[in-house]
Amino acid sequence: MNYRHAFHAGNHADVLKHITLLAWLDALAKKEAASFVLDTHGGRGLYALDAKAAERTGEGQAGIGRLWSKRGLPAAVQRLCEVVASENPDGQLRLYPGSPRIALAALRPQDRLAACELHPEEAAVLKSNLAADSRAATHARDGYDAVRALLPPKEKRGLVLIDPPYEAQEAEYPRVLQAVKEAMERWPQGGVAVWYPIKQRRTLHGFFREANKLGGRGLLCAELMIRPDDSPLRLNGSGMLLFNPPFQLDAVLAPALPILARMLGETHASQRLEWLRPMP
Repeated sequence: MNYRHAFHAGNHADVLKHITLLAWLDALAKKEAASFVLDTHGGRGLYALDAKAAERTGEGQAGIGRLWSKRGLPAAVQRLCEVVASENPDGQLRLYPGSPRIALAALRPQDRLAACELHPEEAAVLKSNLAADSRAATHARDGYDAVRALLPPKEKRGLVLIDPPYEAQEAEYPRVLQAVKEAMERWPQGGVAVWYPIKQRRTLHGFFREANKLGGRGLLCAELMIRPDDSPLRLNGSGMLLFNPPFQLDAVLAPALPILARMLGETHASQRLEWLRPMP
């Protein structure tokens, strides 16, 4: 496994992903019934932004670093900033939480998280970083296999977050789509959120076409481009495909995306929020 998220933690893609994750889980928390979250690619759960890997790229400072101390931001953005601030009580941006800890920040006592990580070293760190929270269970296993093994949960409501590293980008799409299909078949009351990278948009056409065939109660797309998608060598942006999203999630994200494009983007940055298949 060559990919290390430590080089990219807190970047624009993380910001989009985690704003969406928090908004989704906050929507679920409006009802008393317990929720379950399955994070298929949990990473290590917490990242040091002052470590050499993160300082080498500067992606975290160009992402969450531009936002976390600001005031007057849209509620969805401010929500993420508050979670990051809670990880940095001395007021210095040193740590950035990965998706498992972001999720735990939104979960209630009756909710549960299962976080998976295949890489042995990352899985050991993830277990340590979640050990203090009895709501969290860590699984040193392939996250795609966990969809079959851990679904359906006892809870009727919740979310599957699928966020693979896309080391071989186009080869990952069939596995992602199969996991979405299995998750919705096994747990039709739950939702699925898929993060995907954008280098050149033309490579995504088939992915979107197949995703739209998977059914469900609605399919929402949220994207943030920090530069035009004209370079295959850089991460120009990213998106979230949201299957069976909660009511009015689009309304929560709508004010946030233009602000992210303006504050995190370069020349010709853009954003997109579109229903690929509207809610019934």
